[in-house]
Amino acid sequence: MNVRSKEISMDQSSDAVFNAPEWRPEGYHCISLVLQGGGALGAYQAGVYEALHEEKIELDWLSGVSIGAINAAIIAGNRRENRLIRLKEFWNRITERKVWNYTPDGDVFRVMRNSASAWMSTLFGVPGFFSPRQVNAWLAPAGAKDATSFYSVEPLKETLLELVDFGIINEKHTRLSLGAVNVRSGNFVYFDNSDIDIGPEHILASGALPPAFPMVQIGTDYYWDGGIVSNTPLQHLLAQETRRNMLVFQVDLFSSRGALPREMAEVMARHKDITYASRTRYNTDVYRLTRQWKSIAYKALCKIPESDLTPEEKRIKAELQHLAEVNICQLIYQQQAYEGNSKDYEFSKTSMLEHWRAGYTDTKRTLAHRGWMEISEHAHGVMVHDVHLEREYSSL
Repeated sequence: MNVRSKEISMDQSSDAVFNAPEWRPEGYHCISLVLQGGGALGAYQAGVYEALHEEKIELDWLSGVSIGAINAAIIAGNRRENRLIRLKEFWNRITERKVWNYTPDGDVFRVMRNSASAWMSTLFGVPGFFSPRQVNAWLAPAGAKDATSFYSVEPLKETLLELVDFGIINEKHTRLSLGAVNVRSGNFVYFDNSDIDIGPEHILASGALPPAFPMVQIGTDYYWDGGIVSNTPLQHLLAQETRRNMLVFQVDLFSSRGALPREMAEVMARHKDITYASRTRYNTDVYRLTRQWKSIAYKALCKIPESDLTPEEKRIKAELQHLAEVNICQLIYQQQAYEGNSKDYEFSKTSMLEHWRAGYTDTKRTLAHRGWMEISEHAHGVMVHDVHLEREYSSL
């Protein structure tokens, strides 16, 4: 990928033969892609998918929050031969605005350019994504349409209707889960095509980050961006699957690790990273503890004669006999030195191409470790791999 090009190439050379056999690691019943929220940084996720696409890795389950929900819906809502094309159309469209004709070399100039780009997004919105309200929310009367958000997402709705085939999503060949928060109850919910038919409103709800974007009504309830409660939908996968071995590619856009801030801009950026970073270790530790107790329960039930077990105990024993193995390949975007607090709403073409290339490169490096994709005989629970740490660690 050439970062100097004005648009991501639409050629299909990487998918010239669509009927080529897919690569599927042995022993897995489900391959999942988990996409975190992060606005403009979501181009990193698109790069991740391009690398998986080139390797002919067919996904069984996509789960996303916010921009991750948009990327997931575009992938799930198209036939394989069109997925990458539609992703490129989306990211080229929302980054089409010109910022500067020329940027001198050096971090100081890139900081200035990125700041200008972020201010343009704030003042004028983003093409094909969101536009400013006619009346500022602070000036609108209570109950008015403009009173609860600063931008309209009608442009995004039109973009989704053009780029996503909801009929394909609701054929349910690929599972799709989108995280959102009920505004009244504060409860986190998932819109899952295994339970309901997914429409554009569910994607908009998952990305309705207040106070920028309006809450979305679905039925009698109203929803906001799932990222305000949990920015990574990994927990949903771990809670749903108990008997199927899963290979999970988890893509995080904010890193929990970072340098000590030395100025206010760095304080704000670090605060955002910590707020929205994935809690992978916490989620896997909880899963590990639950799995440990299930193993203990199974061993205890095995010590009781079958004739002494109740029907319910026999059912539980049968369920616990084959517990799933979960293998997580974690890809975390590594922030550049010139990126600050506005990195998630800085929608310039140059930054988008950099993010896309980083996701592609990181995924290629991850897939080069073929041994990471194998089910370990010693893990017995959750195994997590991180290409940037160049190591793996077992959660059990």
